[in-house]
Amino acid sequence: MRHAFITAGTKGLGVQVTESLLAKGYSVTVTFRSDQDVVRSLEEKWKEYADLLQFVQADVTKKEDIQHAVDLAMDRFKRIDILINNAGPYVFERKKLVDYEESEWYEMIEGNLSAVYHLLRKVVPIMRNQNFGRIITYGFQGANSAPGWIYRSAYAAAKVGLVSLMKTVSIEEAEYGITANMVCPGNILGSMKEATIEEARQQQDSDTPIGRSGTGEDIARSILFLCDENADMVTGTVLEVTGGVDVIHRYR
Repeated sequence: MRHAFITAGTKGLGVQVTESLLAKGYSVTVTFRSDQDVVRSLEEKWKEYADLLQFVQADVTKKEDIQHAVDLAMDRFKRIDILINNAGPYVFERKKLVDYEESEWYEMIEGNLSAVYHLLRKVVPIMRNQNFGRIITYGFQGANSAPGWIYRSAYAAAKVGLVSLMKTVSIEEAEYGITANMVCPGNILGSMKEATIEEARQQQDSDTPIGRSGTGEDIARSILFLCDENADMVTGTVLEVTGGVDVIHRYR
């Protein structure tokens, strides 16, 4: 049985990803930061998958938490085939670079870039031993070309750095049957992060060219494709799932 490790898989975009992995037959270790009530709710919702599911409390900005969570996954499931870097802090307030607090800058870099480094250091050797691995990172529309993103300087800098890191790892680890790719969600907001495609089709979205909002299920479907055993030819790729929305330029 393949085992998936997903960070922050109890809320937002991670919920549909976790549920889709379970439904596909993967066992899953899910990290969460603090919300025990949400975990209890999901344990009840997903009780049919209890033997396949493990929740671990971890703050991805802390190296020790990351290492402990990976150790617990290995203790219980003995392998990690898929690493999904779903966690990623974000500053919602619109700020120019010079208005960022130093703590906000470091939270963006540590949570979105350094956390992936620490996870890769722990997980890639496991995947090498298995001669199989699928690594998924998250970015934003246009990250592949390193654009400027007004009011999002710290987040954008971290994610653009992550593009290069992902591509480098995809080359370095290809000989071990490991792929690395990035999925870039569009402007998926509020409850739509945890919604299904069918739910999105019940309401029109005039801000999206295809006419509906993106959803967590859209992201989950994309990730499942990239994690497939026969998707080994797709590596070092940035996949945009935006519905045609121009995410970066909407503030101009």
